[in-house]
Amino acid sequence: MHPENKHEKLILKPIHRPTTSDRILWFILGGIFLLGLSAWVRQYVIGLGVTGLNRPVYWGVYITNFVFFIGLAHSGTFISAILRIAGQGWRKPLTRAAEAITLFSLPFGVASILADMGRPERVFNIIFFGRYQSPILWDFTAVGLYFLSSIVFFYLSLLPDIALCRDRLTNAPDWQRRMYEILALGWQGHPEQFHRLEKVLDGMAIFMTMLVVTVHTVVSWMFGMTLQPGWHTALIGPFFLLGAILSGTAAVVIALAILRKVYKLEEVLHIGLFNSIRKLLITFTLGWIYMMIAEHLTIGYGNMKEEMVVLLDKFTGTYATIFWSMALLVFGLPVLILIFKAKNNIGWMVTASILINIGMWLERYIVIIPSEVSPRLLPVMGQGIYLPTATEWLITAAWFAGMFLLYTTFTRFFPIIPIWETAEHLPEIEPEGARVAQTAPTGD
Repeated sequence: MHPENKHEKLILKPIHRPTTSDRILWFILGGIFLLGLSAWVRQYVIGLGVTGLNRPVYWGVYITNFVFFIGLAHSGTFISAILRIAGQGWRKPLTRAAEAITLFSLPFGVASILADMGRPERVFNIIFFGRYQSPILWDFTAVGLYFLSSIVFFYLSLLPDIALCRDRLTNAPDWQRRMYEILALGWQGHPEQFHRLEKVLDGMAIFMTMLVVTVHTVVSWMFGMTLQPGWHTALIGPFFLLGAILSGTAAVVIALAILRKVYKLEEVLHIGLFNSIRKLLITFTLGWIYMMIAEHLTIGYGNMKEEMVVLLDKFTGTYATIFWSMALLVFGLPVLILIFKAKNNIGWMVTASILINIGMWLERYIVIIPSEVSPRLLPVMGQGIYLPTATEWLITAAWFAGMFLLYTTFTRFFPIIPIWETAEHLPEIEPEGARVAQTAPTGD
């Protein structure tokens, strides 16, 4: 077997026995998750009365989390699939970090729905008695298909590097080496295998691109297909989709910056990659503010009584602080930072990305709550009040902790940068005798 090259060693270096720091981090994240899980069990036993949900507000923080997590899940599809179709070769070192966000955020989006249901076993009613006249069944189908497809897409792109771990990490514990042996499925790295893999991934990239548009459009239709003020608009589909891609791309920046710093991957995750993502963030942020203005301008110009109640509640009423904070965090500050400060500066880029994701969570909240508080049948249903309780915040913290726990654990057992896809950026090595061909075609 030929010797490893410098970049390969660098990417494989984080895969070692967990350190004390790892265990402390996992213990903290696991503790938060278990605390929130116990709050969920208590909610299940006592009922949704422990939350702030009450008539007419049936969707609150849980559904906000659901939409937000599904939005984060679009990061992998955009970076890996859409840019793959567009032939953007610079995206290759970023793909796995983005795909991992997709894979580990989707389960907690689903868990947010189950928490909101109060009686999660009722989800089987959708399977056995659901009707496609209901957008909820469309959503169930789209998210489920997206999750399964993401697993397959992620695993296939990981397969050559699992085989590389099997061959390189000879000092790993026996159980870990056995895991690599099983997951590698006998991969040998022959050129024909890489050729077939590229064809499959190219086909799946097209399918995933269509699916990601479907998923978040269907999520938005759960709102838009109702007659609630503020929701029944044709713009809600593309508005939700663009916001999801924006928050997902910002999440990729945060994840990559942390991985670059903690695992000392500066040579592989170079500043040029971040500058490319910076341009995307500027574009998506400008597109988002266009959608925001168009939606609210249309509602305000229509001057319908029920719509204006919600609109004024956002602009000058109860939710004005949240609304204008959201606008500042998603658009105002990030655009200034990204244009004037973030070029060649990862710290500023991370700052902008954090602000965007905080703002996007508030955006999901501000879409849902004011419309629920002031329903179209206000004289009949009455004005609502919604204040999230400690139970809701604990469960929210648990879901985020769970996602981070899965992500950090994954990076200790598998390469977070796809070595086989970035082969052309690595020094040439001799292929003879290698079980995993490092000179595999990249096919972009």
